[in-house]
Amino acid sequence: MTDTADTTSSMFPAGRTALIVRIPEAEPVVRDWRDRIDPAARAGAGVPAHVSVLYPFLPENLIDASVHAGIAAALHPHHAFDLRFERTGRFPGMLYLAPEPDAPLRRLTLSVTERWPEVRPYGGRYPDPVPHLTVAQRAPEADLDTAEADLNGRLPLTARVRAVDLVAYDGTAWHERARFTLREPGK
Repeated sequence: MTDTADTTSSMFPAGRTALIVRIPEAEPVVRDWRDRIDPAARAGAGVPAHVSVLYPFLPENLIDASVHAGIAAALHPHHAFDLRFERTGRFPGMLYLAPEPDAPLRRLTLSVTERWPEVRPYGGRYPDPVPHLTVAQRAPEADLDTAEADLNGRLPLTARVRAVDLVAYDGTAWHERARFTLREPGK
């Protein structure tokens, strides 16, 4: 087996950034599976349970106060919202929890990509990226089946989305660089 540092550093170059929505309510449900069969989540990588708003974002060396202000402006119109995770889903070699409704997450992504049209979700590989909380990737189908059966017995779960975090990979682990709080409804 490849050691965690080798696995994560081959997945992410140092200086890679992302905008994510942390889902701490999912940690008790997904943490063991993520640690076992998601190389990005294994101990030391620092990737929390999350839904990506924009991955990858700008290289870290291009992020300055004006970028922070741009992110804040792009997210300013958005209010905090609730998500429900009632089911799992699959992409090839990947198991995820499906957030519902996903429209608020899609609107966050659209707001940021309208501000930075040169930055496309997943590098533009998917024409309509599906919001998701990754549980496992690059895993054998049998492991995905076992994890999926377990997770389906532990759902649903709900989460309140109050912020979008800018995170960066330093070559060893992901670290929060900034947090952008969403407005509470009525404010």
